[in-house]
Amino acid sequence: QVQLVESGGGLVQVGGSLRLSCAASGSFFTINAMGWYRQAPGKQRELVAVISSGGTTTYADSGKGRFTISRDHAKNTVYLQMNSLKPEDTAVYYCNADVSTVTYYVTRNYWGQGTQVTVSS
Repeated sequence: QVQLVESGGGLVQVGGSLRLSCAASGSFFTINAMGWYRQAPGKQRELVAVISSGGTTTYADSGKGRFTISRDHAKNTVYLQMNSLKPEDTAVYYCNADVSTVTYYVTRNYWGQGTQVTVSS
């Protein structure tokens, strides 16, 4: 079983910054891609950014140039640095991990519990 625990959310003013963290723990073979998704009230959950095990990153257009995803393999942790925040960034942010559980080829997807980000104007 794998647990993902997010931290770093909160209330910030327009133009401010926040850094989200997500630490994975438990028993597994290896962690493959890790990413961040968000869900605003009344909207579907959407991709924010994802990073592969090799460090390749992909961003949604909404965060390009403002958000940076990174990971620390030794700590099994993924980060999301968010700068120049806008009111439309307000959402619950969820960590996601694709995990090889028993062997590399046996994978399972996990979600964190979510952390609230509120950008006030």
